[in-house]
Amino acid sequence: MNKVHIQSVASPYDDPRVAPLAASALSRAEAMGLCSSAVGRLDSGAMDALEARLAEAGIARLVQRPAGSDPAETAGWLRALHEALVGSPVPRTEWPALSRSLGLDLLSRLLGISLSSARRYLSGARKTPDVVAGRLHFLALVAGDLAGAYNEIGVRRWFDRRRSALGGKTPAEVLTGDWSAEDDGPERVRELAGALGFSPAT
Repeated sequence: MNKVHIQSVASPYDDPRVAPLAASALSRAEAMGLCSSAVGRLDSGAMDALEARLAEAGIARLVQRPAGSDPAETAGWLRALHEALVGSPVPRTEWPALSRSLGLDLLSRLLGISLSSARRYLSGARKTPDVVAGRLHFLALVAGDLAGAYNEIGVRRWFDRRRSALGGKTPAEVLTGDWSAEDDGPERVRELAGALGFSPAT
């Protein structure tokens, strides 16, 4: 279930330079399993809660939030948060979050692993290898971006729809074999997902 459903916005998050960055940070954090409660109002309280969850996960501890409410400074802080989110895989929380939103069958297929291995990683019976953790994190970021345009069913279907931007392939067909987030194909998948939502260019 999508916990980020913004219905009202408070300053400085109502500024057009700030609102998309804040909404995207919350959406990505939810897809990574780092959003513990529903968010209906985009305000300092929502960002306080986000900061606390990120700190618990060891993310963005050195990223300083501006003391005031200047939109330009707030936007700069949010961009730094995004960089920290992009660079911080959290398989412990991403496994349960993505298994709920994508389903374990689709998730294991996109990761290029067996369903039995996915179950072991999800349960914690086996440590997630770094290469799988990297793919898992990539999928969390993509799912977070897609959440700005689709509900959970739409997100799942998105991976199996052919896209002209991918040369007529589906995102799932691009994310096959021994892929990594830095490969050209996955980069195009991520750009395509980001263009549909409120993702910043990171």
